[in-house]
Amino acid sequence: MNIAELFNAIKKYRMSPEAYARSIGVKIGKNCDIATRNFGSEPFLITIGDHVQVTTGVSFVTHDGGVWIFRDIDPTFDVFGKIKIGSNTYVGNNTTILPGVTIGENCVIGACSLVTKSIPDNTVTAGVPCRFISSKEDYYKNMSKINAKTKLMKWDDKKQAITALSDEKLIQKNLLTTEKD
Repeated sequence: MNIAELFNAIKKYRMSPEAYARSIGVKIGKNCDIATRNFGSEPFLITIGDHVQVTTGVSFVTHDGGVWIFRDIDPTFDVFGKIKIGSNTYVGNNTTILPGVTIGENCVIGACSLVTKSIPDNTVTAGVPCRFISSKEDYYKNMSKINAKTKLMKWDDKKQAITALSDEKLIQKNLLTTEKD
């Protein structure tokens, strides 16, 4: 490792994830919460709007590494794609976003998703590959039924309020079916 690589490795972990992202060329809007440092090899191709939360473990892939197989034909072969995330969007933990993807405004991308296609505004998506789950409006309506209203509480008050909730006021998942589609 040369001195420049050592300096960059130290810089990566001494700065906040958002400051690090900006320092390597990611364009980030106002009031964002960035918790990842995985901006790929071409971070200057990434644009993030205002009021976006990018959570831990999210990875941005801005190139197609598969073109490696053509480098015996053309050693200079390389392809890239921009990634754009619209304002007021949430990207869940350990999501991977592939090159050429645009995620619209007012979107939720569920945890552990693989985003292979662009996502329209006002949608909730999740999965491998990422697929439509609901509209933003339906998501709000469904989540409002179990809103615990604890976001601004102190830790002890929040813990007490959550532990007092009935099961009907907590997220509950349907049972996985064992039949083939």
